[in-house]
Amino acid sequence: MASEHSAAAGAGQPSALVRFVQFVPLGAVAVVLLDSATDFFPDDPLAGILTPTRLALLLGVIALVVPVRGRPRARLRDFRTRLDLPIGLLVAVSAATTYRGGHPTAPLRGLLTVIACHYLVVAVRRTRPESWRAIALLALTGVAAAATSAFSQVTNETPTGFCRTGLLADVACDAAGDGVLIRATGTFANPNLLAAFLVLLLPFALLATVCVDERTARTTVVVLVVIGYGALLTTFSRAGYVAGAAGLLVLGGAYWLAPRIADRAQRRLFAVLGTLALLGAAGAIWAVSRAGNSLGVRGQAWEAALRLAADNPLGVGLGRSGTAISAAAPGGRTFVHAHNLWLNWLVEAGPLGLLAITAVAAIAVYCAARAARAKSVIGTVGLAALTGFFLMSMMDHPANLDRIDALLWCTLAVITAETPATWRTRPGTTPTLVPTQPKRPRHGPQRVGAAG
Repeated sequence: MASEHSAAAGAGQPSALVRFVQFVPLGAVAVVLLDSATDFFPDDPLAGILTPTRLALLLGVIALVVPVRGRPRARLRDFRTRLDLPIGLLVAVSAATTYRGGHPTAPLRGLLTVIACHYLVVAVRRTRPESWRAIALLALTGVAAAATSAFSQVTNETPTGFCRTGLLADVACDAAGDGVLIRATGTFANPNLLAAFLVLLLPFALLATVCVDERTARTTVVVLVVIGYGALLTTFSRAGYVAGAAGLLVLGGAYWLAPRIADRAQRRLFAVLGTLALLGAAGAIWAVSRAGNSLGVRGQAWEAALRLAADNPLGVGLGRSGTAISAAAPGGRTFVHAHNLWLNWLVEAGPLGLLAITAVAAIAVYCAARAARAKSVIGTVGLAALTGFFLMSMMDHPANLDRIDALLWCTLAVITAETPATWRTRPGTTPTLVPTQPKRPRHGPQRVGAAG
């Protein structure tokens, strides 16, 4: 009897092979997210162009699509999102400017890698709806790793090569005496990158509070998130401060304001205002870039970037904006990028590249806002993360680093996976994801007809 009972109990359990195949895609996502936080993988390829990160992504995708008895494999519809068209345009333009100019293909391979990561996360979210909990805990782990490293640098007075005497002026670390303030870099090369990482990931770390029901466990999560925001302060990044504050305002306001914007005319009004704000910011950048050194190094970079964009309508090639701007800007200063995400794409891939990345950002923000209006926690934290990051990207280009770029595309994937792939769906044709509206926010969208 005991053996029959054990066999009956085990009949409903997945086999070891099924459990392993289910683990591999989520394990690949974990590798990418933790590598974004700590850079524990070497950048050198294992063989040819196969780096450890690409190997993890390849294994994750294979595990998703390979047929295994007892587990439904991922279908094409599980990978599709509303970002497919702008992503296709982005890849096509990037490939065209790379091969037309005879430029090195490494930046193009980097773009394809982060896009592959994007679609892996989308498929994991679609095939494993409960994976939001794992992603939240991974975000919390990444924040804890980077934030504690930053605090260690400050408390132990470890020189980082970046110093500031206040919020208005940088100083040389060896020339300011006892009044110098060390700018923490954490697990990154400079404090602005650490600030961008925290701005993008901290809202998702808060999602971990929904994963646990026990009060002391929630307290631990909140303490780690507070440490993360404290680490943001140790960067002394002015753009990071503004972006972090904007993310917190959106985080609080999305829950209260978004559900009240139910009228279509009001939504259109907010969309128009947001578009006008973006155009106004772009106009302001253009204006100050014509005003000499009003913004110091950024003003020089923006002015040179606009000249390059006018002279190179097809772009100067991926990864070449820093070299081109350094040659075009006066003073002999060396630049790594255009200090603006949008201008950087304009310089490297031309107007079509700018159009594609703007469409990616606009659609992702729209999806997050719609989900936040329906009280989806993923929509709310996603909107806060994207608002802060894209705001910071007006003054810097943190996604120029592949680790931050991968994290950005993972964030876009988590958000867009919550919504149907098409803008219009016919009822009864395919399952759609719709936001739930519980008494307190949950992880958000569930499949229609799912057991409650």
